[in-house]
This record gives sequence, structure tokens and C-alpha cells, in this order.
Amino acid sequence: MKKFFSVLCLAGMLTATANAASDKATIDQRLINAKTVMDQIMAANDKSIPMNIMEMATCVGVIPGLKKAAFLVGGEYGRGVVTCRTGHGWSAPSFIYLTGGSFGFQAGGQSTDLVLVAVNDRGFQDMLKNKVKLGGDAAAAAGPVGRNSQAATDWKMKAELLTYSRSKGLFAGVDLTGSVISQSEDDTLAYYNKALTADEILKGDVAVPDNAKPFVRTVAKYFMEAQAEKKK
Repeated sequence: MKKFFSVLCLAGMLTATANAASDKATIDQRLINAKTVMDQIMAANDKSIPMNIMEMATCVGVIPGLKKAAFLVGGEYGRGVVTCRTGHGWSAPSFIYLTGGSFGFQAGGQSTDLVLVAVNDRGFQDMLKNKVKLGGDAAAAAGPVGRNSQAATDWKMKAELLTYSRSKGLFAGVDLTGSVISQSEDDTLAYYNKALTADEILKGDVAVPDNAKPFVRTVAKYFMEAQAEKKK
């Protein structure tokens, strides 16, 4: 019975958190945090996203402070932003949230900064869907690390989304298999003051707002650096 109530409580907490809309100030801070996460990860040369992966990126999503908690039943939730490459630069940000859960005897808590990199056209299309199940709708894999990691050729054409994380809590890592990424329609409405689909935003039909430009430009910068390095 105690386990049953633990499951109900955690499930309720995750659902309530995922469905809670953010205000504009909170979303602006999330964009700042997402830029910081990208800068910090790419600055760690021996642990950064390999340049030969960044130069293939079609979309980059950042979920700063992904939360994962467990007591008999595990769950995770987080809100973030994603931008995609278009024919005229990188798109305005679309707002996403991630939810998931895992059952088992475990206890602890974790906060993790998560980066998702779509590396082919199918990965791009997955990002345009309203809901994407990792390991189901999208073939996701833990990405190799290192500025020029040779392992970057080994995830091979199977993975559409590569995941990178920076853990701060008690768990050793993050398993996102079975988790779902959805567009946050409430956050989108709060930020843009009108209902927009992820497809409209990520295909470049929406101008990049001024306070989103630092994040979008940061992603574009690392993409361009990777492109330049490839030509050397």
C-alpha cells in the first residue's frame, strides 16, 4: 500500500509540474540558463560535444535543470528550449518539456542539465512533432564526448538524437529511454502571446525575439565553428 501511494504521489507531482505554465520572466531566465549550459559544455574540451557532431546538427535542445527523483518509483521532468537549422539561419526557440518514469527499488534525487542534438533530417522531423518518445519515435543514444572524439563516428546512422548531460545530484547518470518530449503550448503562448506550433517556429516562420537571440546565436556560433574546423 505504501508503495502504491508513493507511485501516486510522484506521478501526481510530475504531472502537475509538467502541466504548470511558466511566466515570461521564468522563460527568459530559462533561455539565459540554456545559453550558459551550451557555453559551459562546449568549453570543457575533453568532455564537450564533438565538433564533428556539432557540424551535423539540425536541431539543438537544452533542458537546464532536468529533475529526476525516486523512491520506489522513479520519474523525471524538465522544461527547455530547442532551435533548429533553417535555410536562413537558426530558428526562434520552441519551448519543450520532458516527462518520463521508471519503476524499481531506488532512492535519491538528481538535477541534470540536458542537451539533445538532432543529427539528421529524421531527427529534425522528430523535433517538429508535438510528442516524441525517446527510444520509440526517435532513436536516441548517449552521445560521445571530447572535442574531436573518434567515437563520434561510432553512433553511426542509427541515432537521430544524441543526448548529453551534466549531473549535479545523487544519480550517476540519466536514462531517457521511454521519456517523452512535448511542445509546451502554454510556455509558447506566454512567450509569443499567440498560439504557434513547433513546426511553424522551428522551420523559421517566426522571427527570433531579441531576448532569445543570445541563446540562438550561441548555438549558431558552435555550429559555425564546427563547420570551419571541418574545412581545415
